[in-house]
Order: sequence, then structure tokens, then C-alpha cells
Amino acid sequence: MHVITADQLRRAVPKCANPAAWVDPLNQAMLIYGIADDVDYMVEFLAQAAHESASFNRLEENLNYSAERLMEVWPKRFPSLTVAAKYARRPHDLAEFVYGGRMGNVKAGDGWKYRGRGIHMITGFDNYVKVAKLVNDPAIIACPERLQTKGTAAMASAAWWASNPKLNALADDTPTDDDYADFVSITKIVNGGKVGLAERWKLREAFKASLSTK
Repeated sequence: MHVITADQLRRAVPKCANPAAWVDPLNQAMLIYGIADDVDYMVEFLAQAAHESASFNRLEENLNYSAERLMEVWPKRFPSLTVAAKYARRPHDLAEFVYGGRMGNVKAGDGWKYRGRGIHMITGFDNYVKVAKLVNDPAIIACPERLQTKGTAAMASAAWWASNPKLNALADDTPTDDDYADFVSITKIVNGGKVGLAERWKLREAFKASLSTK
């Protein structure tokens, strides 16, 4: 079993506002879900988690976008400034527009209630249900804000990681594998694409260096 210390987390992610408050939730979650079994698993998991959560500083999706930013994030939904202006700086209305009626969101208000939360920004009723089952915490469905707490966020993130056997297999460093190709594959599974690939790689290298020292 391996652990990460507050100093190691601080060195790897200097922008983290409170590394001391994160080490216990992260270590407990990584222990329970087998990520702490191997430093290679920890490096890849923590790097992706740090990127997804803005250096462990954000556990709720920011939907307070300008019209210009809306066109960048959802170009198909907002093809012009005229359309985007209707939802600019209106987080609640935006959530209902982009998330309502899909991902299991069927009731009025579900788009806002089940907006992105947690380290990996769990989004949509169906995904909240999946995560609640993974961590055996049904209260998440009625109280989705639980994913904004460090303990639940870390558990949900580690449980989701462990539920995909490809992730640890790709993280396992062997003499014959291609570390970067494996890293890109991990990023695609986590992100659905390659958004922030360069920054994720920097975080991976930072965690690799930090966890090799005490």
C-alpha cells in the first residue's frame, strides 16, 4: 500500500489551495478501491483527478459563461451570439437548456440539480445513480451536493476509476509499453477526448516526480 503526503501533493499541484485537507480523503479512497496498490496507478489517477478538478479546487461545474464562451464550449447548441446571449450569465437556465431532457434528466429542474459535480464532474441523473451505486451511498441522488464534499468526491472518483479495468492496466508501467500512448488512452477514457492533454501530461510527470520522493 502507498500513500501521498501533503508535501507530495503540494509539490505536484502547487495551485491546490488546501493539500492537507485532501490527503486523507484521497488516501482512503485510493486504498479502498485498489489504486494505492501501485504507485503507477496513483500517478495516473491523481494527475487526471487534479486536472478535472482544477488542482482540487473545484467540485462544482461553473455554468456562468459569457456568450462568447458558450459558443466555444457548445458550438452546435450556440451557433451565434444571438442564441448564446439568451443564456449568458444565467447558470440555471443554461443547465436546463444543455442538460435537460437527456442523461436521465426528465423532470423540470433536473438539468440544474444534476449538473457537473465531484472531481470528475459527474453530470446527469443516470450518472449520479451509477456513482451512488458504486460508492453505496444512495443519499447522493436526493442530495447531489454530497459530491461537493472532499470525502464523497474522492470516493466517487476512485470508485469510477476502479470500475473501468482498462485504466489500471494502462497505468501499469512495463519496460515494453509506450507510456505516452497509454496516457493518451487514459485521457480519452476520462475526458471522452483529449482536452487539456498537455497539462494532464505535466501533472502526470509532476506526480511521478513527487511520489518518488518523501
